[in-house]
Amino acid sequence: MRDAYHEELDSIGEDLAEMARTVGSAMGRATASILDADLSLAERVIESDRQVDETQHDLEARAIALLARQQPVATDLRRVVTSLRISADLERSGDLAKHVAKLARLRYPQKAVPSDLHATVLEMGQLAQRLMAKTAQVLATEDVRLALQLEQDDDAMDTLHRALFQHLMDDKWQHGIETAVDVTLLGRYYERFADHAVSAARRVVFLVTGEHPGEPSAEGGA
Repeated sequence: MRDAYHEELDSIGEDLAEMARTVGSAMGRATASILDADLSLAERVIESDRQVDETQHDLEARAIALLARQQPVATDLRRVVTSLRISADLERSGDLAKHVAKLARLRYPQKAVPSDLHATVLEMGQLAQRLMAKTAQVLATEDVRLALQLEQDDDAMDTLHRALFQHLMDDKWQHGIETAVDVTLLGRYYERFADHAVSAARRVVFLVTGEHPGEPSAEGGA
């Protein structure tokens, strides 16, 4: 019975890592859809978010079942509770990728991103995907050192976000209010996606060490 219990704990951890890889890939595809005005790709990203939601619900149900049946204590209890919180971070990340794809769909056949911001948004999308890939690795390996690196990596996203905002505030902006709103939302989606990746990694630090490295930056929601 105890072997099956620990196998289920391990399975939850493996599924969290796979969920992180899934939402990272979704953000990569969402970025391509908005930069290329690819409606078909945007629709696939939007539709695939249902699977992310289902995975989160399944993980939550399994974790709660373990709490009820096994009444875990100490490290095992921390693992179950932390898994619940990580799955919520990852589900919100999937929602943010969906938001990017929905913006691409809303503006189709036009491109939501002006050509002079294409490179910046592309970099934000690629960075978001790399951050979540690193989070997936942290979830798979429980590498505390790697988890702590993510917050430094996230500084690059904050820098890109500020640069995007400064561009919007420039007197030379000629793309209108609607595009300014779209780009503002887009920057926020990427910034929050990165925050959730960092938050999930921080939770792994707590899981392994029992100590919080700081307040999770994505605690407020998507």
